[in-house]
Amino acid sequence: MKLRNIAIIAHVDHGKTTLVDQMLKQSGTFRDNQQVAERAMDSNDLERERGITILAKCTSIMHGDMRINIVDTPGHADFGGEVERILSMVDGVVLLVDAAEGPLPQTKFVVSKALAIGLKPMVIINKVDRSDARAHQVHDEIFDLFAALDASEEQLDFPTLFASGRNGWAVEKMGDEPKDLGPLFDLIIRHVPAPKVDPDSPFTLLVTILEANPYLGRLLTGRVQTGTVKTNMPVKAMDHTGKLIEQGRITKILAFRGLERVPVDEAQAGDIVAIAGLSKATVADTLSDIAVVEALHARPVDPPTIAMTFAVNDSPLAGTEGDKVTSRVIRDRLMREVEGNVAIRIAESQDRDAFEVSGRGELQLGILIETMRREGFELSISRPRVLYQTVDGQRQEPIEEVVIDVDEPYSGTVVNKMSERKAEMTDMRPSGGGKVRLTFLAPSRGLIGYYSEFLSDTRGTGMMNRLFHSYAPYKGPIAARRTGVLISNGAGEAVTYAMWKLEDRGPMMIVPGAKVYEGMIIGEHAKSNDLDVNVLEGKKLTNIRTTSKDEAVRLTPPIIMPLEKAIAYISDDELVEITPKSIRLRKRYLDPNMRKRMSKQIEG
Repeated sequence: MKLRNIAIIAHVDHGKTTLVDQMLKQSGTFRDNQQVAERAMDSNDLERERGITILAKCTSIMHGDMRINIVDTPGHADFGGEVERILSMVDGVVLLVDAAEGPLPQTKFVVSKALAIGLKPMVIINKVDRSDARAHQVHDEIFDLFAALDASEEQLDFPTLFASGRNGWAVEKMGDEPKDLGPLFDLIIRHVPAPKVDPDSPFTLLVTILEANPYLGRLLTGRVQTGTVKTNMPVKAMDHTGKLIEQGRITKILAFRGLERVPVDEAQAGDIVAIAGLSKATVADTLSDIAVVEALHARPVDPPTIAMTFAVNDSPLAGTEGDKVTSRVIRDRLMREVEGNVAIRIAESQDRDAFEVSGRGELQLGILIETMRREGFELSISRPRVLYQTVDGQRQEPIEEVVIDVDEPYSGTVVNKMSERKAEMTDMRPSGGGKVRLTFLAPSRGLIGYYSEFLSDTRGTGMMNRLFHSYAPYKGPIAARRTGVLISNGAGEAVTYAMWKLEDRGPMMIVPGAKVYEGMIIGEHAKSNDLDVNVLEGKKLTNIRTTSKDEAVRLTPPIIMPLEKAIAYISDDELVEITPKSIRLRKRYLDPNMRKRMSKQIEG
């Protein structure tokens, strides 16, 4: 069988999914008149809204008599758990780099993983039709990156194409006439080796992706390493130590054909397939013939660095907007998430109604919360906190490499803000077009909640990319939020007049008519202390008429708190109440007397 298995890797937003769209179109996978959504591989609603890939996905195309299996991988470091596993089932990688932005932290992350496994990447410099493209400089930067990551002589001798993924063409040299993606297909067939597999040994497969299918149950996707797999064949599942997890029969084998998954009777070594029929096997387990005793080597996944508490929503408005509110339902949903997402860990906390959820970053946990609220869950979420390690009696914290591209006038502000967060600058260089590229090593806890502040400091023009770097000794205390909050002292609906009277105390976070309750945060206090206020009081009506200006009360627009901003904004004694319709901020203890008692205990 003529077969090639490749992964497309890149930093977020460098155009992976768009390029795969064009490859599918030009290989004849779609009919000419077929209606296909843009970024066809991003099938999940959240992926479409945010324009990012969250889950790795497989597809396959035919070029002549050669089948090319393609895996589109996520570009965010938070989903690095997906990338590491995917690379173990391919024989080559296409590294995509933006012709203007050049290699960024996530490029470095995915390239280091690919080089460590021994893959020989081929490079596509994408978006060369951008007005600020600097293709040849970027080519040199990629070579320097490979050299810095200890690439072998073979890996350094990488082939390069210049392309425009959106317009569907690639050329070998800048200046060549652009036609189509033919040069890319030819290069894949030439440069990527055929799968090195043993077709005559008993069947084995390492599970790399897991998903739940409403009709077929658990679908386990991976590459057949050895032998042949057939439907109805008895198999067993082993964990990475070789311990038996379960035995069963294969009820269905699905092969990837374009965007469809097609049932097949058997699959040979080297092909990537999804298998149904087992109920317990999960990611990193080995599926094999009954006679096999040794499990395949599974790559360890980087540990989580950040944790949040997911608890039952116990606010006075609980259960009014969502239908999944009990701890049992929340626990079942989180356990399902862990099955397919190896980068997330879950532990039950001392409080029976709360769960400790840890992952690779705020974005990854934010996506999980957003997915759950769309499914009808109500939750209360704590402020994220970093996970420390103790090495030789010394406390260590996660450090991230942060690469920031900003216009020169804003660089001073960014450097100041980062140094307040205990970040160390490791590099500063002009990146063309009046921009500066700053590189820092910063503690993860200092970066929680910084992104929205960074966007306002740079008037929305700054680009910030983060990547887990290492654990290092604790850097000392970092100043927290400097302002207090305005807290509602009663329950009801917010009144416009009362809100107008409170405007000089600080900006609001709610709109008139919003439902509020005692202990709910309704605005930001201009001073550093918290203040209990009344937003329910209407105007006292008298029989004396005044000028008409009383009637036209104009309110300043409120601060809108999207999910990620809300989670980063709250202090340790506050929670975010998440429901399918609303995101509210509240104090952990709603009763003001209880709050005073608890703060005295902490101070004492």
